[in-house]
Amino acid sequence: MTARPDVRETELVPPPQPTTDGHRPVEPPVEAVETAEPTSPAPSGETSWVVALLVLVAGMFMSVLDISIVNVAIPVMQNDFGVTTEDISWVSTSYSLAEGVIVPASAWLGLRLGLGRAYIVAMIGFAIGSVLCGLAWDLNSMIAFRILQAIPGGVIPVVALTMLYKIVPKDRLGAAMGMYGLGIVFAPAIGPTLGGYLVEYVDWRLIFFINVPIGIVGTIAAMVWLPNFGGGTSRKFDLPGFLAIATGLFALLLGLHEAEDWGWTSYPVLILLTYGVLALALFVVIELEVDHPLLNVRVFASWPFTNSLILIAVISAGLFGVLFYIPQSLQLNQGLGAFETGLLLLPQALVMAVIMPLAGQIYDRVGARWPAVAGLIITAWGTWMLRDLTIDTSHGDLAWILGFRAAGIGLAMMPIMTGGLSALPPHRVDGASAFNTVVQRSSSAIGLAAMTALMTAQQSQGYADRASLVPADPETFGSVLGEYSMYQQLQTRVFDTAFGDLMVVTTVLTAGAVLLALMLPSGKPAPSEGPRVMEG
Repeated sequence: MTARPDVRETELVPPPQPTTDGHRPVEPPVEAVETAEPTSPAPSGETSWVVALLVLVAGMFMSVLDISIVNVAIPVMQNDFGVTTEDISWVSTSYSLAEGVIVPASAWLGLRLGLGRAYIVAMIGFAIGSVLCGLAWDLNSMIAFRILQAIPGGVIPVVALTMLYKIVPKDRLGAAMGMYGLGIVFAPAIGPTLGGYLVEYVDWRLIFFINVPIGIVGTIAAMVWLPNFGGGTSRKFDLPGFLAIATGLFALLLGLHEAEDWGWTSYPVLILLTYGVLALALFVVIELEVDHPLLNVRVFASWPFTNSLILIAVISAGLFGVLFYIPQSLQLNQGLGAFETGLLLLPQALVMAVIMPLAGQIYDRVGARWPAVAGLIITAWGTWMLRDLTIDTSHGDLAWILGFRAAGIGLAMMPIMTGGLSALPPHRVDGASAFNTVVQRSSSAIGLAAMTALMTAQQSQGYADRASLVPADPETFGSVLGEYSMYQQLQTRVFDTAFGDLMVVTTVLTAGAVLLALMLPSGKPAPSEGPRVMEG
């Protein structure tokens, strides 16, 4: 018996059958058909795909770590550059906006260059962008270099997730996604610890230079162990669709970021948000009409996939919201340094590092539903416990609660993502990967903006409610020091109360997500004999 030759994924579509009159009908266009030249097959065998997966995890970890690690250095950058708080915030905002623009085009770039080449080019580009950021001499140069860094940073997660689904056997997807998830969830959790140490004891520029050795090693490893897959697609670039989604996401993210400073009801914010929604609606219309859509919006017809995106949005918003406000509480109310704060957050990162691979193995045995349900219940319970966080909460209790909550996130995140993507045909995974990345990035930004708005409203109400309790006569305080001390106590209590209200709202949303998790697929995934496709 001769071995069956390698075939492209789209060749698995059965040919049209002859009609009753004997004539073969014209073959309908198949959405995933490409004209790329055949290339080397994807790795087969347990060792080969595991090594390739580790290469992808390293790149994903680097690109996601950079988002959270930079936030720790923002105050130091502000002092070095001599700019205002509003101006320095553009170091993070510019990255998010540029990434939101490039992510929708990442799937097309993967097809055009070949997934392997696109990944290598993105790794090199990210390392170069990191060097430039580390060499920035003022705010304008930093913002320009952050935009350059964001372009390959947006390509890496989309291409990496698409490659993962092409090289990993279907019955091992859970375990593979558990490892892959370390880059998505573990990197943001460990970012404050690593960034805090570098900022406090070394130099803030090292948070960018640290990407260089990772990028070099990752690029060499990708050249050696990653398959290239097909490239050179002749599919036209969907320019109208790209302009619609890119400008729509840009307007939404910019409006949400500036809403706190400009005012939620200000004309610029309302115009940006309105345009963003209309542009995204136009994008859907365009993608349903063009012959070669940039992203196939028909993936949303699959309820398991759509449901998984909703759940991912809830988890991402809650994760990044807590990662933003807990350090604020520790540094502003308890006077901890950046590194001390990072050490206190380290246990939750370690818990995720342990739980996520286990969650992947559980998925391979029982499917997505039950680990997702259990994880969301734990996350909701841990978030509920955070509502009582005050300046008097011991660091040990806080670390335990955060670790408990992190166990829930680690248990739920990857089964949810894997279950959603597994419900789609293999040839739609590339576009679905882009939607996954867009949802993760935008939901964290939107969630943080909503949380900030709620916190601000609650704090304003808190100050108003307590204003009558503050003596109007400064002599009542006895001294300027006494006045300052009372103001600090008032500020801390108002922050704690507002944060508690925020955690109650987050708990309700997370608990509500449990109902959606009950609709996820259940049961052991169907086994397969190796990679899902031999060549992309």
